[in-house]
Amino acid sequence: MDIPQLIPQFGGVLWTLLAFVIALSVIVAIHEYGHYIVGRWSGIDAEVFSLGFGPVLLSRVDRRGTRWQLAALPFGGYVKFKGDANASGGADGETLSQMTPAELRRTMNGAPLWARSATVAAGPVFNFALTILLFTGLFMFRGVIAEPLTVGDLRPMPSVQELQQGDVILEIEGAAPPAFEDAAGFDAFLKALPMQATLDYTVSRDGREEVVAGPYVYPPLATSIAPRSAASAAGVEPGDVITGIDGVPIFAFEQLRQRVEGSNGETLGLEVWRDGQVLDLALTPKRTDEPLPEGGFRTVYRIGIVGGLFFEPATETTGPLTAAGAAVSRTWEIAQGSLSGLWHMVAGNISSCNLSGPIGIAETSGAMASQGGQSFLTFIAVLSTAVGLLNLFPVPVLDGGHLVFFGYEAVTGKPPSDKALRILMSVGLALILSLMVFALTNDLFCP
Repeated sequence: MDIPQLIPQFGGVLWTLLAFVIALSVIVAIHEYGHYIVGRWSGIDAEVFSLGFGPVLLSRVDRRGTRWQLAALPFGGYVKFKGDANASGGADGETLSQMTPAELRRTMNGAPLWARSATVAAGPVFNFALTILLFTGLFMFRGVIAEPLTVGDLRPMPSVQELQQGDVILEIEGAAPPAFEDAAGFDAFLKALPMQATLDYTVSRDGREEVVAGPYVYPPLATSIAPRSAASAAGVEPGDVITGIDGVPIFAFEQLRQRVEGSNGETLGLEVWRDGQVLDLALTPKRTDEPLPEGGFRTVYRIGIVGGLFFEPATETTGPLTAAGAAVSRTWEIAQGSLSGLWHMVAGNISSCNLSGPIGIAETSGAMASQGGQSFLTFIAVLSTAVGLLNLFPVPVLDGGHLVFFGYEAVTGKPPSDKALRILMSVGLALILSLMVFALTNDLFCP
């Protein structure tokens, strides 16, 4: 066995695990802190706040008597409230029976219905809040595209490039571009441009107008690579420019998209320009289910390359309110897309392979971390939304299941019987474990 050859692979595995643990720990910590802090505000005492399960590595007890601990298995966490039988909840009947009414009020089982409901709902709510907070920060950091469209950083290209940083683009081939934020209008503008490798750009430079030559506006450039994609497996890297497919030269991202979608899954030979060198790579497009704007999904072939302009547009700072509004909209879009995808998987309209398990999530976390801090934070934001949604499902053992029990209590005036709760919790646990096994199977056997 060649040990030196295994070192890079081992390092990649460690990096993937580290990124996964960091992402999951942040999300779990925020989720459980939501339960803890709202419970405290509602008059419910917490005995243990644990990040992780299993043997305790570090712990301390605060002045309120809560033990904060870090456990060895970093794949979850819990808050054990006063009067709970164990980490998963449930009533410790013997302990509760010995409490005074005042002491009972400070337990999860003895607190008013509103306090219990708020405490349980706080976990998913804090997950959504984390998503909105992260997106707000990212939007403020990135800013918004300056108007009129202005050249920021220029990306290395294998073609003619006469534009300079700071150029204000007035016209392209004699037509003025619409606002970049007008996605539909800008897309229509691109489609109306001549399909040629070099275009004339009228720019404002140092107070005067000039006409300079530049590449096609939207070249076959990889600005980022989707994790676990065909491009990632083939070794395509961010910054690569696809200059040919199966020996046919291309200069526009649309040409790449059409060829991939029409491939029917056949292996494609790519000519890739990278830092002045030309590489020959082969990849096989994957079938992918994509949501449609009007609802539903379509099945297409994709290779996992995210395109972009041949330059980074200059940006302007944006205020916190504008960024927060955009963050809320983005969070809502992610939630809608996730729920729609799950519904169509259940209905059999799209492949169940779209559901990733722990291996897939870990690989994605490592890949996103490798692409930089912004990509990793975006991944955490998306995953936090998914965790919040999952916990709201009306399945016993999940927060949503507990909220259903509280709803039953609100209507009938009494909680479900202990026997019914035990049966329902067992069913819920079986469902969750089955889902985990199914997702893990997808990770191992789906293409």
